[in-house]
Amino acid sequence: MKDKIRVLVVDDVTETRDNTRRLLSFAEDIQIVGEAANGEQALKKVEQLTPDIILMDVNMPIMDGITATEKISLNYPKAAVIIISVQGEPEYLKKAMKAGAREYLVKPFDTDELSNTIRRTYQLEQQRMGTIENISGNKGQQKIDPQVVTVFGTKGGVGKTTISVNMAAQLTKRTKKKVVLVDLDLQFGDVSVFLNIVPKKTIAELVQERGKLTIDLIESYLIPHISGIKILPAPLRPELAELITPDHILEILAILRRHYDYVIIDTPPFFLDTNLSALDMSSQVLLVMTLDVPTVKNMKLSLELLDSLHHKGKAKLILNRASEDLGLNANDVENSLDFIIAGQVPSDGKMVVTSVNKGIPFVLSHPNARVSAAVDKITDLVIKDTGYQKDLQEKRNKKSLIGRFLG
Repeated sequence: MKDKIRVLVVDDVTETRDNTRRLLSFAEDIQIVGEAANGEQALKKVEQLTPDIILMDVNMPIMDGITATEKISLNYPKAAVIIISVQGEPEYLKKAMKAGAREYLVKPFDTDELSNTIRRTYQLEQQRMGTIENISGNKGQQKIDPQVVTVFGTKGGVGKTTISVNMAAQLTKRTKKKVVLVDLDLQFGDVSVFLNIVPKKTIAELVQERGKLTIDLIESYLIPHISGIKILPAPLRPELAELITPDHILEILAILRRHYDYVIIDTPPFFLDTNLSALDMSSQVLLVMTLDVPTVKNMKLSLELLDSLHHKGKAKLILNRASEDLGLNANDVENSLDFIIAGQVPSDGKMVVTSVNKGIPFVLSHPNARVSAAVDKITDLVIKDTGYQKDLQEKRNKKSLIGRFLG
């Protein structure tokens, strides 16, 4: 299964953006990853979301579409702009092409015209970038897209930090690539405790730095661990969480994504603005839960909200401390949530507590343990994300069909 074409919609009229989203909802190979209401917002979104295609209106406040297209073409050559306008005169087309637009669509248009234009533009851009890489001597080299993975759950104590820390360590061990772990539980983050680290500087001090954030500045705040991962710690005091804004999170994650292969984010159990920013930036979301009724209820509400935010397609459901003698089982959870469980981690409280007290992830201290093997399977899901999503969709479709038949 090939990756979907990532599209950013830029238009100052909300109704037009909604209509574009409806038109493209029928295209299974196209995904709208974000929206912007003017050219200035578009530049920030391109930086944060790395879309393949930008659908750009011309007449907008603050920064018009032609100016934004010029800046995007110069600074983000892998993103292709399709200008969309009610003006079909040759001079408008000429201006758009001079600015760097790849295509020009005149409103109104139908679903086929829009989706086919996006596909054609994307294919031409892929060919163009492939040619440039070959000329540069990069032929045969495989570039793996960086992955931003948010570990989330709507109830405290379900094991998000345990999975975040051990999965990050396992990713480093298996892939030999650069992995950074961001503790986004800004009031009571425990990543440093789990890894026996005493930070002197945290994300709270980082966001107070004057001037523009750079990778060199962020690196000076990252703490290396013996496992090979680097950690951006949470603030040392709960009240310092107020210093960190959603814009800070977007900027930090955008920079880290450009310099690390895997960005793992541990989060608190709430839909805070900072968490929503992390979800926006994420390519994958691990939803962690346990086998109890309150957690199942919370997860059901969370999946509904994630669906409305267009993040449900990124989600993988992880059942932690899985056991058959708790009154609920995996089938009960899947039937209740109408969502397939991607991975299960068995209960092993003694090993988990021991690894936390020693500051060494159990995937390293006890690699052959059942709990370590379970985390390794979850790591495998993260590494092989594309193939997993295809299998998951097939399972969902099958389960939904059976449910309708029996219902």
